[in-house]
Amino acid sequence: MSRIGKKPVTIPAGVTITVSKENEVTVKGPKGELKQQIDRDITVVIKDNEVVFERPTDQIRHRAMHGLYRALVSNMVKGVTEGIKRELELVGVGFKAANTGNILDLALGYSHNIIFEVPKELKVATVTEKGQNPKILLEGIDKQLIGQVAAKLRSLRKPEPYKGKGVKYAGEILRRKAGKAAGK
Repeated sequence: MSRIGKKPVTIPAGVTITVSKENEVTVKGPKGELKQQIDRDITVVIKDNEVVFERPTDQIRHRAMHGLYRALVSNMVKGVTEGIKRELELVGVGFKAANTGNILDLALGYSHNIIFEVPKELKVATVTEKGQNPKILLEGIDKQLIGQVAAKLRSLRKPEPYKGKGVKYAGEILRRKAGKAAGK
C-alpha cells in the first residue's frame, strides 16, 4: 500500500468537501474554493471528518494515482484554510523587482526589463530593504499554481553556480563551484 495514499485527510472546522458523480472533489473553506478531477478508478470516501482514498488493484498505475490524489486533496485543504506562500529572492547587482497590481517589472541584468503578468488568483508583493536582496512574495490558495508561477519566475534567470546570481527560492541552498585558480 502507498504510505501517503493510506493516510486519511482530516477535514478541519469550516471546510466542506463534496464529491460529485463524475468523481470531482470540491473543497470549500474560509479562503476560497478549489476543484480537482479524480481518476474514475480511485474511490473517494468521506466519513467521520476524514477523506479516505481507495484503489481497486495493486497495478503500478493505480498505486501511483493513489498517493497523488491524496496529496492533491491534502494541499487543497491546506490552501483553503491557511493559504500557501512562496518567496523568491533576487541575488545580483542591479537586480530589481517592482509590481503594480499583478504585473511584475523585473530587472535581471538583461538589456531590457522583463514584464511578467501573475495570474489574478494570486497576490504578489515585492519587498526591497536596504542592504538585502529584493524579494518577491507570492500568495494564494492553489499550491500547484503558485509552484508553477514561482518556477517560471526562477527560470527567467536561474542562479548560477559560481557567484549564485539569479532568481532563487528563499531558503534554497545552491551548490557552488570553485572558480578558476589564480595563475602563479
